[in-house]
Amino acid sequence: MRAHPSPIRSGFSAPKPCSSAMSPIRFTTEERLLLWLVALGFFMQSLDATIVNTALPSIAASLAESPLRMQSAVVAYALTMAALIPASGWLADRFGTRRIFTLAALLFALGSLACALAPSLGWLVAARVLQGLGGALLLPVGRLAVLRSLPREKFLEAMSFVAIPGLMGQLLGPALGGWLVEALSWHWIFLINLPVGLLGAWAATRWMPDLRDGTSGALDLAGFAMLTMAMVCISLSVDGLGGLGFRHVTVLVLLLAGLLALAAYWLHAARAPRPLFAPSLFAVQSLRVGMLGNLFARIGSGAMPYMIPLLMQLNMGYSPAQAGMLMLPMALASMASKPLVTRLIHRHGYRRVLIANTLLLGLLIIGFALMTPGQPLWLRVAQMMVFGAVNSMQFTSMNTVTLKDLGPHQASGGNSMLSMVQMLGMGFGVAVAAALIAAFQQWLGTPDPHQSLQAFRGAFVCIGVVTMLSAGIFWQLDADVPQAGGASASAGTNR
Repeated sequence: MRAHPSPIRSGFSAPKPCSSAMSPIRFTTEERLLLWLVALGFFMQSLDATIVNTALPSIAASLAESPLRMQSAVVAYALTMAALIPASGWLADRFGTRRIFTLAALLFALGSLACALAPSLGWLVAARVLQGLGGALLLPVGRLAVLRSLPREKFLEAMSFVAIPGLMGQLLGPALGGWLVEALSWHWIFLINLPVGLLGAWAATRWMPDLRDGTSGALDLAGFAMLTMAMVCISLSVDGLGGLGFRHVTVLVLLLAGLLALAAYWLHAARAPRPLFAPSLFAVQSLRVGMLGNLFARIGSGAMPYMIPLLMQLNMGYSPAQAGMLMLPMALASMASKPLVTRLIHRHGYRRVLIANTLLLGLLIIGFALMTPGQPLWLRVAQMMVFGAVNSMQFTSMNTVTLKDLGPHQASGGNSMLSMVQMLGMGFGVAVAAALIAAFQQWLGTPDPHQSLQAFRGAFVCIGVVTMLSAGIFWQLDADVPQAGGASASAGTNR
């Protein structure tokens, strides 16, 4: 994937030294409109993800399914996004960021309508795949436009700006989803996306710059097929341990097939003239560490929005609206911590911040295993707020360190790979959580979802330990204090 200088401005000017006396970053009107448009795409994704997680028990009841087998609706969306994202950079280079962003918003709206009409879990999963086709292009294409349009010293502040209004989706989603389920029906949690999607498509035709790379060449179809097969097989092998109920031999075959496809892609990319992701990208140390850290640390971050609403409704006696309201402190703390993480990174460097924050994040996830039905409300709210702040800082730090050292010719490939890993980590998080809950239910002999508190506790501990272990990946970063500039990635995304 090749990036080229934007017709608006060269996207990779030399970074300026960090200074306490440095004047604040200011955006032009053109830049600010672009950032708001990208933020709207992030809003659509985060609103949909948080609404769906809160409403899963109600959807399960309507479709006559177990609420602990509904993760396939979440995994299908994340996996579709992860599978299509590798082609997002090529599509933007070939057809232009404006056209692809507009198409993505329309596909997202159409998929949302199909979800609302779903009469069965199979239909819902298929509709989530359609929705994921649009979602896969929204944020990567928008972020690529920002990477190419803004000077390098504005990247960190620009993407923090994008994240704050984007996180409004996480703020509104849980409470709005719970209220819609109780006041109307679960179908409205998808219908609410229609006006937002149409607004995004209209805005893209006006304010999205039409950036493209005429030298992009043909898409690496062989590499795309191998990479997609690897992600689908590995994800299905993990999900098969939970809700799909695959036999162990099926899980093993899927896992081996996925690993073989991944190895085949790596060998193919080493000799292909224009691979989806060139192996030379991994010569950038910060990208290499950031990608692996994103994949494993996001398992915990991806599992929590799925597990907490389920736990609250199945075992803590919360209604959908109450469970949604409980997620509000987490989203508010996420938004409030955005300015803090920028200052911490400038002062202490990525390595120290990521090691400490990852260890703390794992401990907080383990702390959710201590939740009880009789826990005071103020303590539960405080727990949510602390987790939301730490989780938000983790996203911003991981995403920024991954892209900060990429050159102009690496921006498109690195951006697409990061987006793919983000969604893959989120899907793995949900699949791993469902598999762990199912395993603990079997070991404890509690098949009733409403008697699964101990199974949830075991899953929280396991996921927290995995998150803490991923701090060892960030230990490999160079111990440097970053400069004022640096490419940034989205702070959100399921995700």
